[in-house]
Parts: sequence; structure tokens; C-alpha cells
Amino acid sequence: MPADTYERFTRLFLHYEPEILRAVMMFVPGRADARDIVQETAVALWQQFEQYDPARPFANWAIGYARIQVRRWFRDSQRENRLSERAVEALLIADEECADDKEKRDAALRECLSAMPANSREIIEGYYFSERSVEALATNHGRSVDAIYKTLQRLRAGLLDCIHQKLAHTRL
Repeated sequence: MPADTYERFTRLFLHYEPEILRAVMMFVPGRADARDIVQETAVALWQQFEQYDPARPFANWAIGYARIQVRRWFRDSQRENRLSERAVEALLIADEECADDKEKRDAALRECLSAMPANSREIIEGYYFSERSVEALATNHGRSVDAIYKTLQRLRAGLLDCIHQKLAHTRL
């Protein structure tokens, strides 16, 4: 491999790691397990990096490998899974089929986030993008842990409605 390959891979992976982690956390709710899966994904990506086509989006390629690692984690896991292996497989297949709409959903999410009041956006971004705990958010915002949980629930529902509205307008 050329000398700059390692640097190119590292830059790409680090740039898209939060997106890969979010994709994994859709199926694996525990952050520690999700991070382990992302690490395994990084190893698999590095081993296959010679086959990566730079003309294709790195995030899509990486998330494809992450899905494989999620399947492997569920298959090999000794833990009590909340979902059956068939259910996980169905979710992963559905997620793959929806990958084409991902860019539209991401654009709608960005628009909806930018339209939120700053305080609400800080809570969402703190929890999902900066991976801050609910306890830390409660302390920073001078609110109770329960209030932050309820706020997150309300904000997620609002974001989902906003995204659905924006996507409905793009289909017209």
C-alpha cells in the first residue's frame, strides 16, 4: 500500500466515526457494546481499504461493514438480546433498503435542527453528537434528570414530525 494510505484511511474513519456509531446505536443500545462494534468495524475497514472505491461515499461503505459487525455481535453475543436474530436481520435489511433516502433524511434533520431553539438544540446535540450523559446535561441546564429525559423524548418526537413534513414536501 502507498505510504499515505494509512493517513487517508485514518482521516476518513475519524471524520465519519460519529455517523458510524449512530448507525450502530440504532441496533445496539449500549454505548460500550456499540463502541466495541465500531472498533471491530474499523479493523475490518482497514483490512479491506484497498478495495474501497473513493468515488463512492466512505460513510455508506463503512456503515455497510458496521451492519456486518452488528449481525456478528448479535449472533455471537452471550447476552440476553432484546430482539430475536430474525428481528435484527429484518431491521438491518430494511435499513439497507432505506439507505438511498438517507441523504434526504439527513438534510431534513439538519434543517429541523437548525430551526430549533438554541437551548433545545444544545440538549439534542449534547446527547447525540457529543455523547454527554443525561446527568451532565441536567447539571449544565439546571434541570432534573427526569426533566431532561422528558425533554429529549419531546424533542425527538418533534424532530421526527419535522423530518416527516420536510420529506413529504420533497415527494410532491
